[in-house]
Amino acid sequence: LLDDADAAHASAAAHVAETGHWVTLKVDGIRYLEKPPLPYWLVAVDYRIFGENVLAAHLPGSLSVLGLAVLAWAWARRAYGDRAAFYAALGLLTCSGVFLFTRIFIPEALLTLLLSLALYRFLTGMEDGKPSHCYLAWTALALATLAKGLIAPVFVLTALGLYLLAADEWRNWGKLRPATGFLLYLAIAAPWHILAGLRNPGQGHPHGNIPSPGNVHGFFYFYFINEHVLRFLGRRYPDDYNKLPAALYWLLHLIWLFPWSAFLPVVAAALWRSRGRWRQGLRAAQDRAEGFRSRTTWLLGIYAVFILAFFSLSTNQEYYTFPAYFPLIVLTAAALAGAEARAEEGIEWRSLLRSQAAFAAVGAAAAAALAYGLWSARSLPYVPDIGDVLARRDVAGYTLSMAHFFDLTGPSFAALRLPAGLACAGLLLGSLGALGLRLRRRHFEASVSVGFTGALLLIAAHIALVRFEPALSSRSMADTINRIAGPPGRNGPSEENAILILYGDQADGSSILFYTHRPALLVHGRMNAVLWGSYYSDAPHIFLSPAELLAAWGRGPRKFLFVPQEHRAAAAALLQGRGYLLQELSGKALYTDRPIDDARPAFQRR
Repeated sequence: LLDDADAAHASAAAHVAETGHWVTLKVDGIRYLEKPPLPYWLVAVDYRIFGENVLAAHLPGSLSVLGLAVLAWAWARRAYGDRAAFYAALGLLTCSGVFLFTRIFIPEALLTLLLSLALYRFLTGMEDGKPSHCYLAWTALALATLAKGLIAPVFVLTALGLYLLAADEWRNWGKLRPATGFLLYLAIAAPWHILAGLRNPGQGHPHGNIPSPGNVHGFFYFYFINEHVLRFLGRRYPDDYNKLPAALYWLLHLIWLFPWSAFLPVVAAALWRSRGRWRQGLRAAQDRAEGFRSRTTWLLGIYAVFILAFFSLSTNQEYYTFPAYFPLIVLTAAALAGAEARAEEGIEWRSLLRSQAAFAAVGAAAAAALAYGLWSARSLPYVPDIGDVLARRDVAGYTLSMAHFFDLTGPSFAALRLPAGLACAGLLLGSLGALGLRLRRRHFEASVSVGFTGALLLIAAHIALVRFEPALSSRSMADTINRIAGPPGRNGPSEENAILILYGDQADGSSILFYTHRPALLVHGRMNAVLWGSYYSDAPHIFLSPAELLAAWGRGPRKFLFVPQEHRAAAAALLQGRGYLLQELSGKALYTDRPIDDARPAFQRR
C-alpha cells in the first residue's frame, strides 16, 4: 500500500471492520466525512474474510475492472458484434489509465462499473420494454451514489436526458420508470446519508466555512456543500486540490487511453460519416439491431463528452475522468471493428492504416526516448532506493496524483533498467509488428498485437512501480517499528506500548499506520483529510505542538518519529541531537528517542 490516499483509505476501512461502525468513517481516530461509504464497506467485508492486507484492500477494485471488461464485451457484442466485443474487453484490460488509477484505493473503477451498468440497463429497458432492467439501473445508480456521491445521478441522468432530447425520444422517458425507480433509488441511497447527518451534527456555526474547536458545521454542510459544490467551484476548504491546465487536461487522455487512443481518429471518421443518418438509424424499427447500435453509439458519445466537459470546468485530478474510459474504449472498439470489416472488403482502410502508422511512429519515438535514457545511465550503478536519485520538483504542490512523474531524473534510469528496457522493446517491436500486419491486411492480428503491446507495457509499469516503492510507501519503516516494538495487542516484545508520532500530514506516513496497526500522534498535522473532523469535541488528542513533543521525548514509552523529507530540517533543529536515526528511506527518516538494546537488530545510529 502506498502513502497518501491508498493506505489512508485502507485504514478507514479497517476502522469499520474492527469497530463495526458502518456510518461514520474514521482515520487515526478522527472523523473522516469526505467520502461515501460503499468502497470502505466492501473492503471491510474483505478484511473480515481475508484479514487486513493488500489483497483485501484492492480486491474490490480488481473485481470492478474485471466486471468492466465483461460488461464492455456484453454491451459491444449486442450493439456491434463479436469482434468489437473482444476489442472492447481487451481495450479496457490493457489501456494505461485503467492500470495506473487502480494501483491506489480510490473508488473510480467501482464507480465506472456501476454507472456503465446503469446506462446499459436503462438503454436495454427502453429497447426491450422490460421494467426489471430499469429497476436494476436505478439500483446501480444508487450504489454508485454510495460509491462517489452526487456526480453519479448527475452523469447518468444528464446523459440520458440529453440523448432523449437530441434523438427526439423524450416521450420514452416514462419507460425508465422515473417515479417508482426514484423511490427505489432513495430507499438504497438515502439511509446512510440521513444516519451520517444525525450522527455527525453541526457544533455551532463557524465563520464562513472555516471550522474552529467546538464550532464546526455538520455532515450535511461538509459533505454536500463543501465536498460537492465548493469542490467543483474551487473553493473547498481545506485547499488541498488543484486543476490541470486545459491543454494538458485534454492531451493526457491520449496517454490514459494508450495504446487504443491511436484509433481515436477512426472513431471521429466513423461519427462523421454517420452524422446525417443517425436519427434514421435510431428510428429504424424494421431493424432493431441497427437501432440499438445507433442508440448505443450516441448515448455513449454524449455520456463521454459530458464527463470530459464537466471536469474540464471543475477542479480535477487526472483520474476524475475515469468513467469516460468505458464509453471511449467501447466506441473505439466499435469503430475499429467496423473499419476492419470495410477494409477486408477492400474499401475505406486508409484511415485505419494512418492510425496504425501513427501508433508505430509514437511507439518508435517513445522507444527511442527510453533507449536514450538507458544509454545515458549505462555507466551509473544500480540504486536500490530510487528516491535517492529523484529530483524534488514539487510540481503543483504534489496535489496531482501523477506529480511525482516529474521527479524522474537521468540517474533514475539506473534503477529502472529492466522495466525501461522491456517497455522499449515492447513499444518498438509491438508497434512496428502491428503496422506490418496491417499492411499485409491481417487486421485482426494487427489489433491484437496492439493489445499485446499494451499488456507488455503494463508489466513494465508494474515492475517500475515496485522499484518506486521506497519513494511512494513507508512499509519498510513500519517493518522496522514492528521488529523493535511488535504490533500492539499481540504477544511479542515488551515495547508494544511504544508511541508512533508523525511529523506533518498524516497522509505522508499513512502506510506506517496501516502496517503497524497503531494510532499516531501528529506534530503540525492538523491539515487536509483530518482537519475538519479534528474540531469535533470527541476528537482524540493526537495533535502535538513542537513543545509537547520535546516534553514527551525520552520519557515514558519509547517514541518513534516519522519525518518526511520536507520536514527533516525542522525536525533536526527541534530535536537538537536527541534523536537516534533508525532508518532513512527516499529522504524520509525514522527516529527513536533512546538507543536500541544490543540484543535487538542493529541499526545505524547518528
